[in-house]
Amino acid sequence: MRPSLLHRALAAWALLVIVRPVLAADDTVAILVLKEHGVGNQALAQPYLDRMVAITAKQNNWKNAIGKYFTSRSAAEAFIKSAQPHYAILSLPSFLAMRQPYKLDVIGRVAVSLAGGRRYFVISNTANNLNECKGKTLATDHGDDPKFIDRVVFAGAAKLDDFTLIPTQRPLQTIKAVLNGQAVCALIDDAQRDQIDHLADKDGVRTVWESKELPPMPVVAFPDAPRAEREAFKKKLDAVCDDEGKSACAEIGIDDLNSADNADYAAVIAAYDK
Repeated sequence: MRPSLLHRALAAWALLVIVRPVLAADDTVAILVLKEHGVGNQALAQPYLDRMVAITAKQNNWKNAIGKYFTSRSAAEAFIKSAQPHYAILSLPSFLAMRQPYKLDVIGRVAVSLAGGRRYFVISNTANNLNECKGKTLATDHGDDPKFIDRVVFAGAAKLDDFTLIPTQRPLQTIKAVLNGQAVCALIDDAQRDQIDHLADKDGVRTVWESKELPPMPVVAFPDAPRAEREAFKKKLDAVCDDEGKSACAEIGIDDLNSADNADYAAVIAAYDK
């Protein structure tokens, strides 16, 4: 073989070696779950998500499937860029922020979730209403997404700029800020509100404002999901958490999944985009 032909042959072989793993990876259906501000543990939740994804793959005849559980939007977006997932279950603020950049299409919704985020509350032990909180200190761990809070949660009743914010890092820390007098008021979600009943020093804390109920976490499809595959998956969503998948779903805060469309989220999308 002449040198030029040899070089061409070696180059072609090298290209095949490089491309082959990528082609193999194309058979994998990747799913991510992003629960921001959740009270669960990411490391503990991952094995249950693995089980849920395995069951889903079996139901849909997918050759390969992987799932990844996140509590951080930045980490989830890094996964999206590297794994090119087909589907995701997202907390509502993440969905609204990521919908247009990633061209997300709603195919389902979480019937019941332990993640919280269905309703938000302002609590205090000195103020009597939301107006009495304005101009005062407001503790919250939800202040990292002011567009969502202002347009969707408060929906015209207030804005984060109306308060002196005290950012907190943990759900319980937000409540404690009111209990110990560090903040006059606090913005929490329904999961955090449920924790108040378990606190020994909760006396005097009351709800002074609450939001409308918001839609649950959506199940979305990315553009990389083939149309036939996503339509088949959508039809089988309500079977994912049945029987053998029930305990796995429950451990990551999901009781059931149902099919849905973009129209089911039209109101919050319009509020967020206005």
